[in-house]
Amino acid sequence: MMALLVHLKTVDYLRGKGDRIAKVTFRGLSSFSRIAENCEEAAHFNETFRWPIASKLDGNEMLEIQVYNYSKVFSNRLVGTFRMVLQKVAEEGQLELTDTLIDDNNTSIKTSVSIEIRYQTMDGTVGVWSDGEFCCDAPDDRDGTFAFETDSLLSGQSHGSGTSPGRSLHGSIPTFRKAGKGVFSAMKLGKIKSSKDDHKKGDEPAVLDMEDLDRKAMRLAGALDPDTISLASVTAVTTNVSNKRSKPDIKMEPSSGRPVDYQISITVIEARQLVGLNMDPVVCVEIGDDKKYTSMKESTNCPYYNEYFVFDFHVPPDVMFDKIIKLSVIHSKNLLRSGTLVGTFKLDVGTVYSQPEHQFYHKWAMLSDPDDITAGCKGYIKCDIAVVGKGDNIKTPHKANETDEDDIEGNLLLPEGVPSERQWARFYVKIYRAEGLPKMNTSIMANVKKAFIGENRDLVDPYVQVQFAGQKGKTSVQKSSYEPIWNEQIVFTEMFPPLCKRMKVQIRDSDKVNDVAIGTHFIDLRKISNDGDKGFLPTLGPAWVNMYGSTRQYTLMDEHQDLNEGLGEGVSFRARLLVSVAVEILDTTSTEIMSSTEVQVEPVSNISESATGKIEEFFLFGSFLEATMIDRKIGDKAISFEVTIGNYGNQIDGVSKPSSAKKKKKDGENEEEESELIQNSSEDEADEEGDLVSVPSTPLMKPVITDRNYFHLPYFEKKPCIYIKSWWQDQRRRLYNSNMMDKIADKLEEGLNDVQEIIKTEKAFPERRLRGVLEELSTGCSRFVTLANKDVNQAGRTKLDRERLKSCMREMDSMGQQAKQIRTQVKKNTVRDKLKLVHNFLQRLRFLADEPQHSIPDVFIWMMSNNKRIAYARIPSKDILYSIVDEETGKDCGKVKAAFLRLPGKKGFGPAGWTVQAKLEMYLWLGLNKQRKDFLSGLPNGFEETKAARTGPGLQSVPPISLVYNMKQVFQLRAHMYQARSLFAADSSGLSDPFARVFFSTHSQVTEVLSETLCPTWDQLLVFDDVELYGEASELRDDPPIIVVEIYDQDTVGKAEFIGRTFAKPITKMCDEHYGPPRFPPQLEYYQIYRGHCTAGDLLAAFELLQIGQAGRADLPPIEGPTDSERGPILPVPLGIRPVLSRYRIEVLFWGLRDLKRINLAQVDRPRVDIECAGRGVQSALIQNYKKNPNFSTLVKWFEVDLPENELLHPPLNIRVVDCRAFGRYILVGSHAVTSLRRFIYSAPDKTSNNWATAAKLMNGYMVLTNGGSQSRSSPSLYSRTPPRTLSRPAGDIIVNMDADLSVRKMDTVVKLDATSDAVVKVDMNEEENDKEKKKKKKKKKGEVEEEDETDESMLDWWSKYFASIETLMEILKAQEAAQAEAEEREDLEIAAEGADIKPDDLPMKGSKTKEKSKDKKSSKDKKKGHAGDGSEKRPVKPKVDELLVYNKELESEYGNFEDWLHTFNLYRGKAVDDDEHALDDDRIVGRFKGSLCMYKLPLSEEITREAGFDPNMGMFQSIPHNDPINVLVRVYVVRATDLHPADINGKADPYIVIKLGKSEVRDKENYISKQLNPVFGKSFDIEATFPMESMLTVSVYDWDLVGTDDLIGETKIDLENRYYSKYRATCGIASNYSVHGYNVWRDPMKPSQILAKLCKEGKLDGPHYGPGGRVKVANRIFQGPTEIEDENGLKKQTEEHLALTVLRHWEEIPRVGCKLIPEHVETRPLLNPDKPGIEQGRIEMWVDMFPMDMPAPGPAIDISPRKPKRYELRVIIWNTDEVILEDDDYFTGEKSSDIFVRGWLKGQQEDKQDTDVHYHSLTGEGNFNWRFVYPFDYLMAEEKIVISKKESMFSWDETEYKIPARLTMQVWDADHFSADDFLGAIELDLNRFPRGAKTAKQCSIDMIRNEQELPTISIFKQKRVKGWWPFVARDENDEMELTGKVEAELHLMTAEEAEKSPVGLGRNEPDPLEKPNRPDTTFLWFLSPLKAIRYLVCNRYKWLIIKIVLALLLLIMLGLFLYSMPGYLVKKLLGA
Repeated sequence: MMALLVHLKTVDYLRGKGDRIAKVTFRGLSSFSRIAENCEEAAHFNETFRWPIASKLDGNEMLEIQVYNYSKVFSNRLVGTFRMVLQKVAEEGQLELTDTLIDDNNTSIKTSVSIEIRYQTMDGTVGVWSDGEFCCDAPDDRDGTFAFETDSLLSGQSHGSGTSPGRSLHGSIPTFRKAGKGVFSAMKLGKIKSSKDDHKKGDEPAVLDMEDLDRKAMRLAGALDPDTISLASVTAVTTNVSNKRSKPDIKMEPSSGRPVDYQISITVIEARQLVGLNMDPVVCVEIGDDKKYTSMKESTNCPYYNEYFVFDFHVPPDVMFDKIIKLSVIHSKNLLRSGTLVGTFKLDVGTVYSQPEHQFYHKWAMLSDPDDITAGCKGYIKCDIAVVGKGDNIKTPHKANETDEDDIEGNLLLPEGVPSERQWARFYVKIYRAEGLPKMNTSIMANVKKAFIGENRDLVDPYVQVQFAGQKGKTSVQKSSYEPIWNEQIVFTEMFPPLCKRMKVQIRDSDKVNDVAIGTHFIDLRKISNDGDKGFLPTLGPAWVNMYGSTRQYTLMDEHQDLNEGLGEGVSFRARLLVSVAVEILDTTSTEIMSSTEVQVEPVSNISESATGKIEEFFLFGSFLEATMIDRKIGDKAISFEVTIGNYGNQIDGVSKPSSAKKKKKDGENEEEESELIQNSSEDEADEEGDLVSVPSTPLMKPVITDRNYFHLPYFEKKPCIYIKSWWQDQRRRLYNSNMMDKIADKLEEGLNDVQEIIKTEKAFPERRLRGVLEELSTGCSRFVTLANKDVNQAGRTKLDRERLKSCMREMDSMGQQAKQIRTQVKKNTVRDKLKLVHNFLQRLRFLADEPQHSIPDVFIWMMSNNKRIAYARIPSKDILYSIVDEETGKDCGKVKAAFLRLPGKKGFGPAGWTVQAKLEMYLWLGLNKQRKDFLSGLPNGFEETKAARTGPGLQSVPPISLVYNMKQVFQLRAHMYQARSLFAADSSGLSDPFARVFFSTHSQVTEVLSETLCPTWDQLLVFDDVELYGEASELRDDPPIIVVEIYDQDTVGKAEFIGRTFAKPITKMCDEHYGPPRFPPQLEYYQIYRGHCTAGDLLAAFELLQIGQAGRADLPPIEGPTDSERGPILPVPLGIRPVLSRYRIEVLFWGLRDLKRINLAQVDRPRVDIECAGRGVQSALIQNYKKNPNFSTLVKWFEVDLPENELLHPPLNIRVVDCRAFGRYILVGSHAVTSLRRFIYSAPDKTSNNWATAAKLMNGYMVLTNGGSQSRSSPSLYSRTPPRTLSRPAGDIIVNMDADLSVRKMDTVVKLDATSDAVVKVDMNEEENDKEKKKKKKKKKGEVEEEDETDESMLDWWSKYFASIETLMEILKAQEAAQAEAEEREDLEIAAEGADIKPDDLPMKGSKTKEKSKDKKSSKDKKKGHAGDGSEKRPVKPKVDELLVYNKELESEYGNFEDWLHTFNLYRGKAVDDDEHALDDDRIVGRFKGSLCMYKLPLSEEITREAGFDPNMGMFQSIPHNDPINVLVRVYVVRATDLHPADINGKADPYIVIKLGKSEVRDKENYISKQLNPVFGKSFDIEATFPMESMLTVSVYDWDLVGTDDLIGETKIDLENRYYSKYRATCGIASNYSVHGYNVWRDPMKPSQILAKLCKEGKLDGPHYGPGGRVKVANRIFQGPTEIEDENGLKKQTEEHLALTVLRHWEEIPRVGCKLIPEHVETRPLLNPDKPGIEQGRIEMWVDMFPMDMPAPGPAIDISPRKPKRYELRVIIWNTDEVILEDDDYFTGEKSSDIFVRGWLKGQQEDKQDTDVHYHSLTGEGNFNWRFVYPFDYLMAEEKIVISKKESMFSWDETEYKIPARLTMQVWDADHFSADDFLGAIELDLNRFPRGAKTAKQCSIDMIRNEQELPTISIFKQKRVKGWWPFVARDENDEMELTGKVEAELHLMTAEEAEKSPVGLGRNEPDPLEKPNRPDTTFLWFLSPLKAIRYLVCNRYKWLIIKIVLALLLLIMLGLFLYSMPGYLVKKLLGA
């Protein structure tokens, strides 16, 4: 029977005297102890409680002991409770412990309880699964196998029934001797914990043979659904089986802190609803300290700018993302005045960067006034913001007509999930105090100060500065204090949620000269808040934050000052600061609110000591087991290692002893006794346990030489130890939760890497492994929830702790649920999609695990030499923190960790940082001092402790100062170094001379140097004899130390250069084990080589560690001697390990060489290509004259070579180009290594299948299926327009039904989603051509007048086609989004269905429901945006325009670089640069080799060679065109460029095009486009070229400059040769329709029928056979299509061209040879500038046609010149106004009146404003005008823009063209004579869509403007003439719109020609004058106000006369005075008076 026994011994440290009783509870059953009577300090119970249990003990279960004061009369009073999780017990079977109780408030009290727990199972072992997931029965099978099953295999069946035959896994499940070893089962990673007495059982090897497993799994799966099997860790076998060592991290260098290039581009498009009257707004864009301004627009509240700004930065990422982007609108700014601020909008760069595509596109930023937060919204700016880092490519949404973004509310510039209504909030950052600050002054200064002041002061004057959202706040300065106390709060006022993610808190030292940072901490608001519906506002603390930075010695010039600013990884503890953050949402309506957003600093009250947790004593223990790889520069002096935690342990520059008193205060009661202790401990840290002095550093020791680069310390059997006691607030819970999540994340990451590895190496069943991973994840999550649940109500925790715990638990819970759901959906075909999903989990976990409130500072290990700090390692304290619960323990706690020391700060970047300064094998343990009894338990066994020599009473508890190992094992290590590939190029030749150095323990050996290769095959066995390792043999077997392999480049002079490093673990064989399968001989494996953060290649090797027993080496498996006499004594890799070889033939197609650069200043003249693979190779023919013809004369050569059968082990193939110079010299030009030959393996065609998808291809034959399986579901190719055809009948004819006419109709977009197919966008096709006639006739019959006339053919041009196509592109993109949304929806339905156990087939998927759903969704969305839904009835039928395809990327990316048979290999030369991603090796490219490879196993089947027309000379490269020179006419069409990078100071550019091809260059300089960043070129250029000499086309955009040279903006290069020869036929795109005249004329000199005939002939196809009834048969497919064509005169002719074209457009459906032919298209290519590598400088839209010169000449180029704007004239008649508000008061009568006039303009106030005359003294607001405005303008119909050309300023050289929206502005004004006129109101009408005017003034209301979106709109361009009433509006003081008048106007639009025929006059002038308005007499009230009348008369009629008279009089008076005084002055001057 199973039972749990608890022996309750004593309860100690009780207070008072009395009777005690204890209550012990387990699984809800409580038992009381006897009453311990009259006990004082201790109660001895000595009682045993026993619970018989039926089910196994779960590690999550709790035991609870409560101690009461017993009372006979009253109820018992609780003293305290003790709870523990029984995990340890479940694992080990027994446990003794003493621990403190906690009281009601969950704080720990002195009272402690001692208990012993035992757990008995039925068979006396504790062999249960820790998570109860896995059942094992009969572990004592004789042959050591388990019969086992998992829940997941046979869910629902009982455990332990798995004895059916064929289900055992032989030898693959080992059991381990020692408790707590992991065991890997084949199917799932469960932990079997074996008990202590389990040693006797056999010791099976811990390795799984994958192949074997697959077979077993298959057998298991035979009976089951294979989609439910999950598989446990595979890599675990090869990496780490045990729990004594933790994994080393291979990436050495810290990532942040290195500056990178960024480019931020901001387009300010327009502003709307700006608050203010008649303003002149300017937008200021500010990033950091850079400001740029737009131009000023006058007198408008909705200015249109469309200006583009670019900011370039070169800073570290952290700095970049914290910069604030500030957009502000300033009113009436000019040279003299700075203008008034209307409003601002702020966000940080990081927010933009975290957006999809790193950009906001066409979004509205809401402005608010920083000085008045009660004011509300001040207007909106529409802008695009994009942040591009190096290597990011920005996908600009295609610039289409911007109609649907007028919905401001729906398109606010805010990240996803931020509410559109943001409120103001106060952010309170409270700064309490700091501790442990370093000196910030030299000691000399201190002595000077001491002399003056007479006391020794602290050498630092700290203050705290907080930066947030572009504002700074500072606390006061605390003079001379290492422990300053501020108690101040800094208050920021900012919108909430803020768009700035991080707060920067910095302690600074105030100094007379300049203040320096002491330490910096960033508070990430995302981590201290949660925006979910159960979320919480940002809150933090009060908590201590630790700051790290440079080392603490004070130096005047601190080289690591950047670290203190928060850049890079801090190398030392600087200080800790007590802060808290809180946020309060403001109610802006309340009156007493401060309305400014200035930063305030206020004092706050002090905070209690205990608020941040109870101070506990922590104990840190470390042992150095090995110190090797010490850099030789340091090796000559003695070395010691120092470990510090905070300032504890820091002997050189820790500071300020007095502080320790504060840290050690415990509860207030026993302060007196404590204080004595404290006095002691400040001197030598005495303690209750005797004298325990911290030993923070190891003794000095002189290193010993390992080899010429490295030294090691001779620790051998004596391992030095350190230990430190320190005092910190006990906030371990935070770290525990973090640790649990980190561990789940680590496990998940490892699993995901496994899955990727399985996919990459194409092993079987990646989906099973993914299921295993998800299972582990969900178990981990539920375990986290269980464990975290028990501390939900602990005291001493901050609000953030509580909220974070809740949200973490919620997150983890839901993640676990999702993982379970996803697990059920993982199928073979969904693995990749699900993998992406699971990756998101990983990021989420890592984010959650990062604890924002620190507690214990990190541990630093410093290597000291000569009392200087040389190199360090930083270990997060949570990683080594101990807990009783396994999951909560840090991942490196009590384990041996390999730590690599590196140089501090900037020294650690780049090559210096990659060389290891030292490698330590060390053991660390950190925990509460009272838990310290286990601190040695994780060390490798077999040691004795050596204590310090001081004697004392409590000696047994003193930690050892060194460990002496008396157990020593001797091993032999065999390193089988086979080969490396894709190494880093370290020499200037572009190659390296690599050798590998292998380090193991204190030994090292090197392989031989192989010269000039990036893929060395060393094939060498390195034998390390007599390696001594300390510890128990069995432990070493599972836990061998790691092997470090470093790869170097040998240089003839100087030191070898570091290439990269990798780690490996050897497979260990003990002397009593058999050397044989499954573990031996070991398999070769790939190890990734790292160089800093970047990968630098792979190493293929195997390592085995063999124990040498008593018999010496004789027992070891024999080593064959050196076989190869040339290589001397080098041992090759033995046969069992080196791969099995087969004979392959590699055929090489030599085509030609291109673009070879000069070598050593000499041209390459006679190059040759050498191909080498695995020691064999072939040379090409010599090119005799590279300049004349760079192609090879012999096309195909081959060689045979022995290669491994396993394709993954194939060696790389090297391509080298050498130049043959005179006297037989050869010079290397460049080289290329083809790392993977897999894509060139030839697979024989499958004869039986007639399906084109399985036709013979080279591996990368690049199957272009428009909609086959080659695309993943997430991105159906944009252009899969043809629905998937079923090619069901393999034999016979397959009829492919087509709609006759294949151009796409813009209607009825049906999104078809089928369960199996990928999302294919099927767009219904148009009716046939010949329906047109009928349609026309029908319409005429009905006699209706159509609003839209049939588009006239003659009106259409190429641009109509282009704009229609762009619209289609947008629709397709939208449909794609919809399809994706629907796919996701389907998935959700599937998940839901699974919950309800429905099979997916039963879902109404293929049925109508979902379709309807998506339609509804779509239509409602469309309606919102002001379109009708998607029924054809509602939408006006768009005119039918033939379309082309607009690719929003390069053509190459859509068609696999056109490498269908001709591949381009870049040749490299020169040293590789170390960039972050070394993504850009472009500067190393010295040319390109064109050719191809084909490899196949010999012998090849006969069939192929017997085929008709097989040319044996061409091998596999049959039917390849010849490579003789060929003349081609190249026609380049350039449509337009977008988003060019500004090149002039004014933020614009004057672009023009330059085209280069070979020697010919076309510079289109005279046609530059002035001041445009989005120029429309619309040009075509013809160039004649000869392939192969001229095949690289360069299209560049230059910036025209009046003086100086023109600058390159950007260029794009196109390889024409590959396009020309490609089977996709990229010479001339195939149009969608064949017509012989008009805008869509056929461009190709060959007609479709000729093209088709040629293709059939080349592909040896039968056909084409044209049949009656519009059918054509090709191969065995029948196509249908129309057969008639109209010529210019409208006559019909019979033709086969349409039929042929139909076949060409479906060529991919032809069996065997079919592929997609390139359609008529426009491609969008990024422009790049070599000076700014990797950052796009704009895009260019263009296409290229090529015509061979030996064919008939093509027709003239199509005209794509930009549309000229059309001249129009808009005539506006202002008839009357009404209800205009009255502004003036009468002088005498005081009645209100207005002198009304109306002003209007179309292009801009400056350009063409016109005013009516004034209607004086209107008393009712009525005005009569009958006044005509005439506005001539140029208009672009397609873009809906008015075109203005004007000089920008008086200094401009030429006119700039502007495009502005067509908006008519009318304003009503009150005329004043002596002061400025008063503005009363305005209305702006967008001429394309404005509300219809009201019939009468009564019906006209402000709603016409307010509800503009809902009202029907009209366009003046369609209506031509409109009359009606429109409202004038203005904003009142409260920003509300108010009606200020109405105007009756008539708008009449005419073309320029019509206007010329019927001219009109301005105002009321001739011709066609308007009659005078009938104004009432009230305008002159003589008798009431004669003065006024006179004023009018005088002013109006005689104003100028009066002014002239006055001036004349003044002149006369002056003249008179002059004459009068002249004589007197003359006399005076003459007499000299």
